[in-house]
Amino acid sequence: MRDNFERQLAELNEDLIAMGALCKAAVSESMTALLHSDRQARQRTFLLEYEIDQKERDIENRCMKLLLRQQPVARDLRTISAALKMISDMERIGDQASDIADIMKFLEGSDITQHVHIQQMAEAAMKMLTDSIESFVKKDLPLANSVMQADDLVDELFDQVKTELIQMISENPGQGEQCIDILMIAKYFERIGDHVVNIAEWVEYSVTGSHRHGEA
Repeated sequence: MRDNFERQLAELNEDLIAMGALCKAAVSESMTALLHSDRQARQRTFLLEYEIDQKERDIENRCMKLLLRQQPVARDLRTISAALKMISDMERIGDQASDIADIMKFLEGSDITQHVHIQQMAEAAMKMLTDSIESFVKKDLPLANSVMQADDLVDELFDQVKTELIQMISENPGQGEQCIDILMIAKYFERIGDHVVNIAEWVEYSVTGSHRHGEA
């Protein structure tokens, strides 16, 4: 019975890694769409979001079966609980990557992205996502902690992009709508960073049983 349970936990772990890889791919494709006005990258982002949604449902079903058919001990229960929380954040990351790609249809031919720090912000959020998944795979608490700290950089870059866009609007009001679209994209990257922090916190919880988000 325990051997079967361990096998199912291992499969859950593999599913989470696969979902994380899909999220990385979706964010990467949305970045390509943003920086290169790549229509094919936009379409790939939408397809990846669909795969992420499917994977979330698959993992949710697996977790429910583990909880209902097995009798998990405290450590196993933490793993399953963390998995359910993580897939919710991963699904939202997929949504936001799709939102970024969707906005790109209004920005074709625009060079605004070349004049603000949106690429640096996107790259910082992408690194956080990559590191959070690696921290889960390796159960690496220091790396998970570094992900939480890295969110400060994403927030700082968001403020910088916002300031740059306000300046651009003041100098050229005709670019106002496109600047607002870029600001929305920056906000989505900022939210991706927030969801990645949540993932890192759930990695920490699955290993230690402590969840800092709920601490005073």
